Amino acid sequence: MASFIFCGPKMAACMLVLSMWGVIMLAMLGIFFTIHSAVLIEDVPLKEEDHQDLQNPLQNAYAAYNQVGYNCFIAAGIYVVIGFVSFIQVRLNKRNEYLVR
Repeated sequence: MASFIFCGPKMAACMLVLSMWGVIMLAMLGIFFTIHSAVLIEDVPLKEEDHQDLQNPLQNAYAAYNQVGYNCFIAAGIYVVIGFVSFIQVRLNKRNEYLVR
């Protein structure tokens, strides 16, 4: 039987905790970017041309906010996958402890 364990129990537990924190943090950032929080304006990649557009002064800023928010949600999804793999590794390591050799 092939073993799918590729990291030890401590590393798997650490990755699980870090991925849970990453999901929480990035989901919150994604929500706040999507609702256009003014506190996060420094983290939005705005160009000089965006400030001088007189036709739609806020459209470019809102589009940049939304793009950063979507990026945060995508990164949170990646952390969910990493957390799932880490959870499987924790379970496989625990089961491996109880096997008689």
